[in-house]
Order: sequence, then C-alpha cells, then structure tokens
Amino acid sequence: MQAPVFPRDPDLGRRPVLYTAFHFGGMTQKLLISARWVVPVEPDGAVLAGHAVAVRDGRIEAVLPIAEAEARFADYAREDLPDHALIPGLVNAHTHAAMSLMRGMADDLPLMRWLQEHVWPAEAKHVSPQFVKDGTLLACAEMLRGGITCFNDMYFFPEAALEAAQLAGMRAALGMIVIEFPSAYASDPDDYLAKGLALRDRWREHPLLSFCLAPHAPYTVSDATFRKIATLAGEIEVPVHVHLHETEDEIAQSVAQHGLRPLERLRRLGLAGPGLIAVHAVHLEDEEIALLARHGATVAHCPSSNLKLASGFAPVAKLARAGVGLALGTDGAASNNRLDLMEEMRLAALLAKAVAKNAEALPARAALRAATLGGAAALGLEARIGSIVAGKEADLAAVVLQGAPELDPCYDPVSQLVYVAGRQQVSHAWVAGRCLLREGNLQNDALLGLDTRTKLWQNVLRECP
Repeated sequence: MQAPVFPRDPDLGRRPVLYTAFHFGGMTQKLLISARWVVPVEPDGAVLAGHAVAVRDGRIEAVLPIAEAEARFADYAREDLPDHALIPGLVNAHTHAAMSLMRGMADDLPLMRWLQEHVWPAEAKHVSPQFVKDGTLLACAEMLRGGITCFNDMYFFPEAALEAAQLAGMRAALGMIVIEFPSAYASDPDDYLAKGLALRDRWREHPLLSFCLAPHAPYTVSDATFRKIATLAGEIEVPVHVHLHETEDEIAQSVAQHGLRPLERLRRLGLAGPGLIAVHAVHLEDEEIALLARHGATVAHCPSSNLKLASGFAPVAKLARAGVGLALGTDGAASNNRLDLMEEMRLAALLAKAVAKNAEALPARAALRAATLGGAAALGLEARIGSIVAGKEADLAAVVLQGAPELDPCYDPVSQLVYVAGRQQVSHAWVAGRCLLREGNLQNDALLGLDTRTKLWQNVLRECP
C-alpha cells in the first residue's frame, strides 16, 4: 500500500489538500463488522451481544443482530470478531504528541524542575517542523495500536502535527498554541495566534481535522492574551484547551501574582464556559467544582501523568457528582511515558475509588464513556464520533476479551475492558471506516520504519541536560 503524497512546500500547510478517507488505501466502502459484543456507549451501559455494525462510505449505517445484518447486508465485505468487543475509537483528550521523542529523557523529577531544567531547554534547541512531524508520527503509531483514533494535541508547529496526522489517517484536534515567550515557531502571543488561526482557516473543512485554542497555562499566558483568546473562542466557536490547577505551586504562584486562584482568574477573563477543557484540574475546591459544572466545562483527566509528576489526585468522584464533563488524556509521552488510554481508563477508575473511599466511584461504564464520548464532547465532536450510533462516523476499535488465561472468564464485557484488557488486546482500529490496524498490525506504510528517525532524534536529544 502506498502512503499518500503530502505537499512538501517549504512553507508547509499554506496550500490545503483535502484528503478524505477515500484518498487512502485500505478502506472498504461497504463493511459489516460482527462481534461477540458491541459496546455502543450510547445508551449508557448498553452491551449488545451477537451484534454487527454496518459501515457505508465511512459512516455507521446500522447496528443490529448478526443474523439480521447478514440478511440485510449480504453484499458487504465482512470482518468477523468472535472473541472481541467492538467499541468506539478511544479519544485522547490531551496530549503533546511530538514529545514522544522525549520519552524517558528526564524522568523522576517534579513538574517545574522537569520543565525549566530539561524540557524547555531541549525544546528551545531542537524543536522544529521535522521534530514535530517525526514525533507525531511515532505517537500516531503508538496510539492506533492502543485503539486511540482521535487525539487532541497541544504543541509547537501544529502544521507539522497536522501533516503527520494526515499521513497516519488519524482524526486530530490541533491546538492553536499560545504562550508568552518566543520560540522557533512564533515570536510573541499575537504571532502564535495569527499562525494558528491561519492554519485553521486553511484546514477547517477537512473531515478528520478540528481545532482548539490552546493557551499553555495560566503561568505562561498573560491577562491580555487570555482576553484575546476569550473573544476569539466566542467568535469562531472552538474549545479552549489549557493546563489548569495541575499543581499546588501553580495555585500559590497565581495567588501571589494575581491575588486569585487560576480558575477564578480565567473566569473573570471570560474563559469559563462549555468550551473550556481544563487539563489535569487536580487541585479544586468545592466551589470551583461547582463553577466548572455551572459553566458546562470539561476536565481532561490525566491520571498517569499526575502520578508520575507527583501532582496529586484529581477529585473525580466529586466532579462526576457535580455533573462536570470528564474526558481522559495521556498527556505527552515525556511525562507519562505511554500513550495508552486503556491504562488511563483503569487508573482513573481505581484512583477515583481510592480518593473517594467509595468502591462505586467512577464505575467501568463511566470510565469507558470518559475515554470515548466524553472526549468527543469536550472537542465538540459528539455528534460525529464517540459512540456507535447510526449516522456517526465509523471510528471504531476492537478489543479481544476472551480466549486467553489472562482474559477468561468474562462476566461483564465493560468491566473486562476497563479492569482486565490492555492495549495489547486491541486488534483492530478504524477511522471513518478506513482500517488502520488489523490483527494488531498497522496498515499504513507511513507508520512503519519509524525506528531509524527515532534513533536519530535520540542521538541529538541525549546531549541535552
């Protein structure tokens, strides 16, 4: 199979080439996927035994019992999954995909020391469009192998991440990153915004792409810039994706500098609303949880990263009780070190129970919803992806749930998905009906042979402090 040819202009991304699923190989326009279980996520908690999903032109045409499907769709190509659960493709609601090239580079350090002494100096020296493209391709390959079909990215040179997502065939929400200090990508906040908005204008009609405004964090973005972002978010109706209340130090610094906790500062600047994706949200007081709920905001919960950086434990059960939207993210591989949403589901459910001292907190079905429809809703994509419903796009994943000692017996498929299965049990993944992973093997040549480029970057980055 030939990888698609992407424009390689020196000024990457200025000329839009609207690939759709039909520009890629590996797609069957009419496909019938039968599975031992179909877990549609909508309605909540549903498990459909012995069902099939009919896919036509990249969309879900019907969900129905296998016998009926075989009669009605006899001419469709078949994919039979007798030991599997078919689920919506997982949605990674927060990551820095290109930082896969920094996996393990500076482990076992607290957040600000990790950023200031290692990550930011390495980025200043080495981050470029090629770095972002190669790192994002590596991330796409890892994510697809774990059933992730859509990711919400925040990083420099989003046009290079866009190119990588296109080559991979994945669905992506590209962050229009904004930060106060200059980088190789942009000189100041206005330059960041101008470049991000121009990229969105060129690619906004692409069927696999969407965009978020992505101010990095309250401690790296000024009031003036936040006000501009609040105005823009209202005008162009995109989510605002920001690190928020990740550490106690962040909050203490905000109080010292602004006289306000970060969330209250953002509220006063006009950023509290249904489009707010509050990443991490570890340290929240009860009134702040109520504020997030009242404004319809979403928390992108990243349990592994919170644990590894010793940021703390997000109050997930309280968020759920208040009605705050919950999505799951991996964060970047530099602070996780895995882009593994199956692992995040399990950790999220277990930690929620321990923190709340309540075994009923974040049950398996809620964890699965957060990893699928919750992420889709945060990105404004819930009408298109996140559940297996007729009319939605066929972003799907298949997970083996029985037939091996570590998997048997299976009493409850949803519980099995969250507490037993891992990404190694993910066998298939489809994006808009195109099969990108089959029997655990990536189907796109663009995602093969990445080890050579990865080793080259490793040799460069190992010189960093």
